[in-house]
Amino acid sequence: MAHIQSPFVSVIIPVFNDVERLKICLTALDRQTYPQHLYETIVVDNGSDREFDIAGVVAGFRAIATVEQTPGSYAARNHGISIATGSIIAFTDADCIPSQNWIEQGVKHLLSSPNCGLVAGKIEIFCKDPDRPTAVELYEYLTAFPQQKLVEQHHFGATANMFTFREIFEKVGRFNSSLKSRGDLEWGQRVHTSGYRQIYAADVCVKHPARYSFDELYLRTIRMAGGQYDLINLVAASALKQNFLYLNSVIADLIPPVMFIMMIWKDDRLKNYYQKIQVSRAIIFVRYVSGREKIRLKFGGTSARY
Repeated sequence: MAHIQSPFVSVIIPVFNDVERLKICLTALDRQTYPQHLYETIVVDNGSDREFDIAGVVAGFRAIATVEQTPGSYAARNHGISIATGSIIAFTDADCIPSQNWIEQGVKHLLSSPNCGLVAGKIEIFCKDPDRPTAVELYEYLTAFPQQKLVEQHHFGATANMFTFREIFEKVGRFNSSLKSRGDLEWGQRVHTSGYRQIYAADVCVKHPARYSFDELYLRTIRMAGGQYDLINLVAASALKQNFLYLNSVIADLIPPVMFIMMIWKDDRLKNYYQKIQVSRAIIFVRYVSGREKIRLKFGGTSARY
């Protein structure tokens, strides 16, 4: 890349209490191949507990610390956008580890693709101990962040690894800050509807740790279920349509996931029957936790932030 012509990039990272993994993320961002004078890193503390001292941690890196108290990562990302100075906006998460050429490759793809609305990069899932993965790690390894599929089939990119132009936000609007999950889906589909191209780039890579335990998977599942529930309420044109979409969603969760389990048993990435049984357990757990959470929300509950 001819750096003399390179645009300024603002990298935005929302964080809630996740200090140790944030340090790893910021270390990776300080070591980018992209010229240091051509990018900034903005860490948005989304109401973390005071004991984690997000601002103090950020002060040890080439980064800016700011605060957004409105719960939800999309509210935090919007605040980051509001103070960003770059013509290109890049997003990752506090628990991600960007590759050394992450910014350089992201910018290259964004600039070389005509009428590009976003570039979504690869999110590589890794386990604590690859030789002894837990059931939840195996499930995440097979299912989490299928970025190419998200772009090509659902017209959005997960904000764990996404690049766009500032002007895209000016034309289609920012994220919907009322959504605690699925905000990237709602925004990405606005970008698609506006006629912009969306690019998947495998060489724009971040690593993301697989969730390790069923407790961690439970928290992710109720957050995702809440995001889906809130999005249904947002896009449905009438109460009748809202209830129709809601019932379809709950029924899809509660029907035994026979097709998914059949695919799992044919998946060569799983080494033995024990691993296949473990992943089958995890998908059944996810489906029924998701369905139960949507029923709870329908009876007046509030969606979880994380």
